[in-house]
Amino acid sequence: MSIVIEQPVEARLVAAAPRMPSIPATLHYDRRDPFAVCMTFPAPATLEGVEVCWTFSRELLAAGQKSAEGQGDVRVRPYGYDRTVLEFHAPEGTAVVHVRSSEIRRFLEATSELVPVGLEHLQLDLDHGLAELMRDAC
Repeated sequence: MSIVIEQPVEARLVAAAPRMPSIPATLHYDRRDPFAVCMTFPAPATLEGVEVCWTFSRELLAAGQKSAEGQGDVRVRPYGYDRTVLEFHAPEGTAVVHVRSSEIRRFLEATSELVPVGLEHLQLDLDHGLAELMRDAC
């Protein structure tokens, strides 16, 4: 059984120009880090010219389908009939992208099949994590 889900999505960058260019992005979920999702943007789509991955909670992505959520670097909210707005805040500025809500729902359904919501803690290897912390402390 797979432990990773990767789903390409089409993101539309909200910019000052009237036309919103499409950006290929990938939603990523790994059951070894069951509370988190990652949205990766390829190098050509970033200001720095390097691949950028934003990591945030699966719960934030799900809650943002129904109402505006998030207070930190990543904020999510519904927009119109089938769009979700994701805002990524960094010291260099803010990127705002639109993604089809249906694509996000499909991704969230796949992650829930892999690790049901509410059972994420069962995927954590606390003994291994504690051993790593202790090793690093010595």
